Amino acid sequence: MLTTEIAVYSAIAAALFFDFVNGFHDSANSIATVVGTRVLRPLYAVIIAAIANFAGPFIFGTAVAATVGTGIIQPSFSTVDVIFAGLIGAIIWDLITWYFGLPSSSSHALIGGLIGSALLAGGTSALVFSGIEKTLTFIVVSPTLGFASAFGIALIVMYFFRNHTSSHVNKIFGRLQICSSIFFSLTHGANDGQKTMGVITALLIAGGLIDSQSFVVPTEVILAAAFAIALGTFLGGWRIVKTMAFKLTNLRPFQGFCAETGGGVILTSMAWLGIPVSTTHAIAGGIMGVGATKRLSAVRWGVGKRIVYAWIITIPASAAVAALVSIIINLFV
Repeated sequence: MLTTEIAVYSAIAAALFFDFVNGFHDSANSIATVVGTRVLRPLYAVIIAAIANFAGPFIFGTAVAATVGTGIIQPSFSTVDVIFAGLIGAIIWDLITWYFGLPSSSSHALIGGLIGSALLAGGTSALVFSGIEKTLTFIVVSPTLGFASAFGIALIVMYFFRNHTSSHVNKIFGRLQICSSIFFSLTHGANDGQKTMGVITALLIAGGLIDSQSFVVPTEVILAAAFAIALGTFLGGWRIVKTMAFKLTNLRPFQGFCAETGGGVILTSMAWLGIPVSTTHAIAGGIMGVGATKRLSAVRWGVGKRIVYAWIITIPASAAVAALVSIIINLFV
């Protein structure tokens, strides 16, 4: 029993480290536009985002956690070793993409990692295809919705403020963008923080430490995951912020507001529906959407293409890494 508990708590430590890396890696999502429009300095933006990321999971519930905990791997194959290998695969892929400044999805790195380790453990019978299909569908849907939502909001704003001077519009939306940045950070914490909660709860069930009859996320798990993602956000790197804030398109405050609001609306809807989507995809789609309101050439599609390639390879790459980790665990444990 002691050995099992040690294994479970070691895997939980890995899950919290993944949550920290998620905040570190994806902090750019929630602060990129407010930094890119120069409304806030990076330090102030990061502090606000960290607080909002902590609060997010308490506001939007734990529907996403249940999907991640029970909707990717069949419960009979959801063992401590399988989950641990999946986490390590996701962490390694996140660190690789962070190093190269690629805004790939930590969420899909986790999904890919779990798929890879589960496949090695039990083949295709270990997977819940309905949950995986839903996740894969929204790899395409979430950035498309983010693009359309931000594009539509930007057109409405441009229409109602068409007779105002640029300086007046920038002054108004400079203030409003702080609000939209907080909103997006709340939804980021809710969506991404919940994924780790789902993994930790699955680990506790696999180790026999909590009741397996119903998938209920313990309060202490919510607190731990929320703190880990907030800490990661506070210490988040500048590499991906530069790509998201300055390289996709040049942003003005009203465009930053529209991108964050559009992306946040998508993430809020998905959090309530329990669909684990990518905050990276939502905000990148939003940024490109507001850029396209000027003209299509205002979006640097070459940079966008590079980001899309990172999205496409994230799940298979993290799955491959997790499978390799599983092989190593089986050899030495």
